[in-house]
Amino acid sequence: MTPVRSSQKSSKREAELLAAIDLDRLPAHIAIIMDGNGRWAKGKHLPRFAGHRAGIGAVREAVKGCTRLGISFLTLYAFSLENWKRPPAEVRFLMSLLREYLKDAVDDLNENNIRLESIGRIGELSKAVQKDLERAVERTRNNKGMRLTLALNYGSRAEIVDATRELVKRGSRTGQLRIDEETISQALYTRDLPDPDLLIRTSGELRLSNFLLWQVAYSEIWVTSKYWPDFTQLDLLQAVVDFQKRERRYGGLGQ
Repeated sequence: MTPVRSSQKSSKREAELLAAIDLDRLPAHIAIIMDGNGRWAKGKHLPRFAGHRAGIGAVREAVKGCTRLGISFLTLYAFSLENWKRPPAEVRFLMSLLREYLKDAVDDLNENNIRLESIGRIGELSKAVQKDLERAVERTRNNKGMRLTLALNYGSRAEIVDATRELVKRGSRTGQLRIDEETISQALYTRDLPDPDLLIRTSGELRLSNFLLWQVAYSEIWVTSKYWPDFTQLDLLQAVVDFQKRERRYGGLGQ
């Protein structure tokens, strides 16, 4: 009987949250720092690999929830430049899990009209991962719904360095070097994306971890103590409800 009561309670909470959301004031772009897979596994006396695999379920929950709401852009911090410092066996497992997701998710992405993209130093990933990523991106290229962006081999400082190098390269070709907020924004990996309105972080950590440092200058930040594998659509809905309660001043004075 307990699972039935739990399900009924969850459905009631979902209905309450959905009723509280103003569909005319949704965040256009949600970015998520998916943190806590290892600690989730440790708490259950499981290997870290189990935490990473469980995290794929949370990815599907987040994608499904954003699609239901009609969010236009979702960016997930999937693998950072710093993640290479982890044990080689764990890195290999993460790359294997990524390839598995890219192969399995395409049909569902197409069914929901979701376009897959990526940002980061993709050329430094293995040829096998690049091939699977290119295939998934190509197979969803014509979808017109939400744009799901995976940040892979990504670091925001590296992104800003790469953008600066690109601007200098352009300047050497044209003889004109223009560096301002607009030109930097247009040289970033995210040049085709709006800045995130809402940044979600799991595991209770209060830091950006080198994720979209330029882009989240005025993003609203929502943190949950839940580890990523436990993140559900209810958490996403709660984040949106809380987002809509805030007054976004962008450095100006309030009313």
